[in-house]
Amino acid sequence: MEKEIVNRVAKSQLMTFDLEDYYPKGERRVLDIKDWLYEGLILREKEFRTHVEAQDWTAYQDVYVALTCSSDAIIPGWAYMLVTSKLLPYAKKVVVGDLEDLETALYQTLLENLDVSEFTDKPVIIKGCSHKPVPENAYLMAMAKLQPIAKSVMYGEACSSVPLYKRKK
Repeated sequence: MEKEIVNRVAKSQLMTFDLEDYYPKGERRVLDIKDWLYEGLILREKEFRTHVEAQDWTAYQDVYVALTCSSDAIIPGWAYMLVTSKLLPYAKKVVVGDLEDLETALYQTLLENLDVSEFTDKPVIIKGCSHKPVPENAYLMAMAKLQPIAKSVMYGEACSSVPLYKRKK
């Protein structure tokens, strides 16, 4: 008597939530304002404004932009606001920080507006490995989005998952 091999994962209600599926397409770029500062450290308003006006902002058309200053300069808030005012007509999104901060902001917007009703009362596995730069915070946001509606939440792959949450009966 030969036993049939049954794929229990395929037959289960287990649903996979893969953050890579929602990865926003588009170029990401860092705009470092360090070179617009006097000796890379001091923001002189007149010189800074000259650099801002001389910049070709069309180069940021449909780009996600992370504004940063890689030197130890103290940058007043208005400076980032001024640069952002020039980027807004062109860039898809602008944040102050590095590329991970940018990815986190993109996922925050995306997950806040994502309809996850298909995961209601289902066991869900948040896929762990990714080939795209999915930030750690996106996994936390996904957990916060799914936990209130899912029957259970796990992390990893169906063959080797880590249980994180199970709704009390």
